Amino acid sequence: MASGAPSSNWRLHRNLLVFTAGFILFLVLMAWAERAGLARDWIGPIFLFLSVMLYACIGIYARTGDPEEFYVAGRRIPAMYNGMATAADWMSAASFISLAGALYLQGFSGTAAQPGGLAYVLGWTGGFCLVGLLIAPRLRAMKLYTVPDFFAVRFGGKWPRLLAACGAIACSFIYVVAQIYGVGLIASRLTGVQFEIGILLGLGGVLLCSFLGGMRAITWTQVVQYLVLLLAFLIPVSWLSFKQLGTPLAPVAYGQQLPKIERLEDQLIQSPAEQEVQAAFQRRARDYAERLADPAAALAREREKLNERIRMLKAQGADLSLVMLARRELADLPRDVASARDVWTRAMNEAEERGRPLGGLPRHGQAFEGDPQGSPAEQALFNTSRLNFIALMFCLMVGTASLPHLLTRFYTTPTVSDTRRSVAWSLFFIALLYLSSPALAVLVKFEVMQGLVGSSFDQLPNWIAQWARVDPALISVQDVNGDRVLQFGEIRLGADMIMLATPELGGLPYVVSALVAAGGLAAALSTADGLLLTISNALVHDTAPQDGHPTARLTDTRVILSKFALLAVAMLAALAAALKPAEIISLVTASFSLAAATFFPALVTGIFWPRATGRGVVAGMLIGAGLAAVYMLQASPMLRAWWGAAPGGLWWGIQPVSAGVFGVPAGFAAIVLVSLWDGRRQRQPRTA
Repeated sequence: MASGAPSSNWRLHRNLLVFTAGFILFLVLMAWAERAGLARDWIGPIFLFLSVMLYACIGIYARTGDPEEFYVAGRRIPAMYNGMATAADWMSAASFISLAGALYLQGFSGTAAQPGGLAYVLGWTGGFCLVGLLIAPRLRAMKLYTVPDFFAVRFGGKWPRLLAACGAIACSFIYVVAQIYGVGLIASRLTGVQFEIGILLGLGGVLLCSFLGGMRAITWTQVVQYLVLLLAFLIPVSWLSFKQLGTPLAPVAYGQQLPKIERLEDQLIQSPAEQEVQAAFQRRARDYAERLADPAAALAREREKLNERIRMLKAQGADLSLVMLARRELADLPRDVASARDVWTRAMNEAEERGRPLGGLPRHGQAFEGDPQGSPAEQALFNTSRLNFIALMFCLMVGTASLPHLLTRFYTTPTVSDTRRSVAWSLFFIALLYLSSPALAVLVKFEVMQGLVGSSFDQLPNWIAQWARVDPALISVQDVNGDRVLQFGEIRLGADMIMLATPELGGLPYVVSALVAAGGLAAALSTADGLLLTISNALVHDTAPQDGHPTARLTDTRVILSKFALLAVAMLAALAAALKPAEIISLVTASFSLAAATFFPALVTGIFWPRATGRGVVAGMLIGAGLAAVYMLQASPMLRAWWGAAPGGLWWGIQPVSAGVFGVPAGFAAIVLVSLWDGRRQRQPRTA
């Protein structure tokens, strides 16, 4: 479907221009149809159906059973198009849906508990420099098919390759669960179906693409998906910038809003109504703290209180809806002491956070939380905030250079020089979106403060209730101080909500909302395609018995087995996503940390240090990944609450998602020490 010949490249350019023009024409027609009276209930499903069918048709057209095409797209993808596909693979649900949300909620530099959103921008973008300079060209020169193949060729033996395959499965599975969660979120919003049904609707496009055509189909699907998600991101942010600042050039002009936001923040901090909201949340936090002092007794009291309330309502002949509401509250109580401790700990932490000024959100223009010249406590807070920012940026950077599904994308170019050019194109295409993410966060924050705060609860826009029905964790609005006026501290937006709600928040036509949802769907599906292929290849290709060079094992039978493994993994990931385990960006960040601790030391030493041995790499992967995983688990607030441990468990205040900052140096140390010991043992003369 692609070659390096100029005539073939011209055909690709022509097809790309035709698709772009056709997509823009489709948007114009849908906007006209909305103005002519087409119901919203039709617009959303049309966008979802056409998006999924477009990707499925590409998968059907590019179907293949040839191993070379299935695993690496025949190594015939031109650099620019591989850069677009890599950018789409990279613009996962985390980048498209959650990055602007992280910048909105955490500010640019963040707090001690939540490193700022700029850490994501700098870490993810900087990681591509490591990919281009250290890893991708050298792996492409070896003409391999998967990342575990490198360990088979470089070190030989069974265990380096097997551990690399297990690491690829673990990192990719966590990542793909986040993407499928995003698929369900968007599909359910577009169609109005249940979240779980939305997952299955979106998953159909993933399976038809990756199941039938492997890397060949995925590549060309991702090229199309990049165009969709780019337009879906730039149109609303440009529109919002034009509405507020009179220019669509958001990355250039959004700085004008920062002083205005700072003044609004000062007003909110001094507002008596906002202070009432803070006091109410502080009382809630104290109430939960009292319950946690004796969870068993508190749970019994709450049950008895609600049972008594139900009896009183029945005795008074109250309306049936009030009785049902009380019964629902009784049913929602934790089932046992362990779950009560978990639920109340999370509720207490949230109440404590929202009881701070500005609802616990950092001031958008602050450097780091705390003050380097202030009291000892403020200095410690400043140092911890800065340390977490650097730790997260480090994990994201080295994690980018370690993710198997991303490195495999650079196996598809014709030559090593094309791989280097492909990395440069990837950075260019990623920058088009990343430069606009901070602008979007600032513009949305100004819109919320200026347009939404101060509204009457009786006149709140419908989209708030509609998104809350999809998932209550996305948006929470409650009249805490009882004045029937929305205060800033009374609205809670999830990180996954900021981008998806931007069109409705800015008063844009519903077609733009559907376009943003289609862009988020494209971002999630593009990454899910590559991740599912990586997992299935690891299960079938990388764990197979090794006879000679890894490429010698490629057969049509293995391709068929990879397809069915992909189907099974997709179903398992959908089941995990239906449980809604965490926010998208938290799952993705954990995946990056784990990938960094597992692969980065082994890849770097394997490429650049000839004395690295198979035993050393096995030790490095086990120790690096094990340390990162253990730290994530033991420092997780949810798990510590579950087993009754006190909150905390942090080393130097580093948050669990940045566990790779411990795993990477431990992995390097283990590889060096064991490899040197191996070399010394081999040099010792043998005795009779």
